[in-house]
Amino acid sequence: MILFGFASNFWVLQQQGSYTAALFRNSDTMPPMSEEDLEWFKSTFRPIPKPELPDDCIEYSLHYIPSDPAPAVVDEVADTRSRLIEVQKSAAELVKSLLKDYIWQREGFKLEITKANGITSLSGRTNFGDSIEDEWVIVYLLRELTKKHENVWATVTDSDGQFLLVEAAGALPAWLEPDIADNRVWINKGDLVIIKPKNEKNRVTEQISLSESRRIIKEDSKRLMRSAMIEEEAFYRLRNYPKQISENLHSARITLPRKVAFLLHQKPAYISAAVEAFYLRDPIALKPLRGKDAEGLIFKPEDFVTVSTRFTRVGYAQVKSQDFPVPKSWAGSLPDTKNRTVYDRAETGMKVSCGFEMLLTDPQNQDKALVREINIVLEDLETGDESLPTDEEIRTWDQREDDEKWLDISFEDLDTELKGKGKGKGKDPTGGAFGDANAQENLQRIVAQFEKLLNDDSAGFEGADFIDDYGSDSDDHEDDDDELESDGEDKDASFDEEEFSRMMKEMMGMPSKTGFSGPSQASKPLKRVEELDSDSEDDTEQIQQLSREMEAELKGTGVLDLNRPSNVAKGKRAVTQGKEDEEDDTMPALEGEEDDDDNVNINLVKNLLESIQGQSGAAGPAGNMLSMLNLPMPKDDRRR
Repeated sequence: MILFGFASNFWVLQQQGSYTAALFRNSDTMPPMSEEDLEWFKSTFRPIPKPELPDDCIEYSLHYIPSDPAPAVVDEVADTRSRLIEVQKSAAELVKSLLKDYIWQREGFKLEITKANGITSLSGRTNFGDSIEDEWVIVYLLRELTKKHENVWATVTDSDGQFLLVEAAGALPAWLEPDIADNRVWINKGDLVIIKPKNEKNRVTEQISLSESRRIIKEDSKRLMRSAMIEEEAFYRLRNYPKQISENLHSARITLPRKVAFLLHQKPAYISAAVEAFYLRDPIALKPLRGKDAEGLIFKPEDFVTVSTRFTRVGYAQVKSQDFPVPKSWAGSLPDTKNRTVYDRAETGMKVSCGFEMLLTDPQNQDKALVREINIVLEDLETGDESLPTDEEIRTWDQREDDEKWLDISFEDLDTELKGKGKGKGKDPTGGAFGDANAQENLQRIVAQFEKLLNDDSAGFEGADFIDDYGSDSDDHEDDDDELESDGEDKDASFDEEEFSRMMKEMMGMPSKTGFSGPSQASKPLKRVEELDSDSEDDTEQIQQLSREMEAELKGTGVLDLNRPSNVAKGKRAVTQGKEDEEDDTMPALEGEEDDDDNVNINLVKNLLESIQGQSGAAGPAGNMLSMLNLPMPKDDRRR
């Protein structure tokens, strides 16, 4: 009982952050603990698990590990720190030389000196968003730093874990499995280094800590494996670096307000935040653009200029791929011309400008450092400390415009390239290939690996099953038949008709089970959902107006006339004893049934159009359903 009370007090005081002082203060009133009780008490505590790395993030670190025999130093910690500072300076120089004009999709490469569990290192984390190339740019920088500094060892992981091993999966030894790969994969002198287990013959279950990994590197070099074949596969995406770094960007001439052009000229990296605000927009972000008056906008649709703007390739594709109806505040701003190039430039500039508007006005962005920085620049314009560029100054700016051919990928071109038949054929003198050479090579490589998997007789439905050292399959399939129900249905592959029906009703705006919360709503922060709910009230009048306009159009066609003559036969079905009338072998529609069908169709079309209107050009259930049916998204051509 005493022990239980002590443990309870200890836990409460630990939660309050002052348990140490409390224990010393109450030590006179508590009996001393036996050694056995103390061991039990220690066993009840578990270390806090390391949080998982978020999606679209890469985590990396650089360690200074001198090889033995290392020269004696007075202060090893101070020496390690000074060496890492040198590496940090080299990293800054490398970024400056290789990434001078580079634009990151979300966050850039950064290194900070950290100390955890007594280990000092240079560490960093970067959110690369949808741009996978940003991740590989970081891998390339780490590799180059290890070439410049002999005793520097680098590690890199993402949300998939040791993704370098994922790239080299086809060349890995049988013992190297994901659950034991942590702290085994390093980059040193530009090479991929893997720490081998003590015994490779038996099934390897040995997991090593970071400190143990550093010790092996320093004292047991025989366990360090360098394989040219594994390294070639792991670093395959880096084969065209550093030349490929510039190819990750796209320059395009777009038409936008002079104030936006000024911001992008001041700092081209602003474009990524604006594109993301545009691409991830929701009704709250769109609210400032819905007004008919443009006077309240930060970037008014006026004083247009055409300038060359650098995007990440992913960002440019995100802007171009979005069907974004012209907001009311921008009505009449796009040029009325048959010149497609002029119109496309103006439309892209409109999307970018709206992205900047949403970035600066959305409440959830107000605490971002980049937004505060842009606001300071705009304040300088208002006070006269900065001035907008003149037309003469803009003419001196870079006017680069890259080819957009890499955006055009048809199914026929894709199929031809995957089969390796595109080279030297087609209308294009360069070979009729889509995209760039790297994309074609990567796709062919993926298909080759997939075909290899399909031709592997030992592969199961979850992937390739490896044979262990004992000559039997690693997974036991004796109980596979237990997964089948008595009627032979596979539980994992069964079709839930009720769930499918509910989802279809949700998409079409029909009532479903009460109390259901869709995944898109549940995944959003609670505060944001509440704002969305309150904001939806502002759309009621707009939806009602749309319904009235649709009703007027449908009345004009006579669809809503319930008394109109029917083209369906209304005769009764003639039935004789034992014989059916040959002239009427089908069941005609019952009285009123056709009217019910018309009402269902009208409600279906109405709900579908309301859903499309509510999407505001963004992705949504109605658009997804139309795309699956190969139907184009209808344009909102109503006069505003």
